[in-house]
Amino acid sequence: MTPRRPTRLLSIAGSDPSGGAGIQADLKTFAAHRGYGMAVVTAVTAQSTTGVRTVETLDAALVEHQIRAVLEDIGVDGVKIGMLGSAAVVSCVARCLDAIPRGVPVVLDPVLAASDATPLLGPGGLERVREELVARVTVVTPNRAEAAALSGIVVTDERTAESAARALHALGPAVLVTGGDVAGDDVLDLLVDRGEVIPFRLPRLHSRSTHGTGCTLSSALAVHLARGAGVRDAAAWSIAFVRRAMDPGLDLGHGRAPLDHSVDP
Repeated sequence: MTPRRPTRLLSIAGSDPSGGAGIQADLKTFAAHRGYGMAVVTAVTAQSTTGVRTVETLDAALVEHQIRAVLEDIGVDGVKIGMLGSAAVVSCVARCLDAIPRGVPVVLDPVLAASDATPLLGPGGLERVREELVARVTVVTPNRAEAAALSGIVVTDERTAESAARALHALGPAVLVTGGDVAGDDVLDLLVDRGEVIPFRLPRLHSRSTHGTGCTLSSALAVHLARGAGVRDAAAWSIAFVRRAMDPGLDLGHGRAPLDHSVDP
């Protein structure tokens, strides 16, 4: 029998010991799509469904050693970047991306803070994400607060969310601004790709399983892009996967429950 050659997918992100977000959610998403998941740990958190207790960011040199170990042996077909923790780690990851073969898609989920508002990126990190990382990736997937912080545009509605997305798109990547963190009967995710604005407007799911939605979305996006899908189709399929994983979701924990990554991709 010929051994299977799976899609090789790398997550560069923080660890969530409760399993709902971070590298744990990324690896579950890769596995759900029958990809081969690898993980470079940037930070260790003590968190659960109820919030973040403490965070310890790894030394940038150790992060770089992890990335180069993966690239020099197994290689990658797609990369997802999540929580980076410090300005030094941001610069390290940006530098390491230059070693990834041209054409390999990279998805950046620019994590700035946890859902309970705990900061997850240290001083100077935001500026380095904007100046060193955004232009090096294929797609950026900020929520509205992250899009506002990265673009410098105050986001209050659909029009300003589009303005922020266009400002980030001008730096190079496609931009998917997610809207799940905004109250309302519908959820609006806005994709800007090649100058075109594509809205994804869907009814809000009333589910307790919302822990790790951003991580899961960006990881699924990396899978589909790695397999050759266009950004628009990849975004649509990834949004649909997240919604299936949310509804009905999992009855776990006392706060924002994790997604059910065992659903069909």
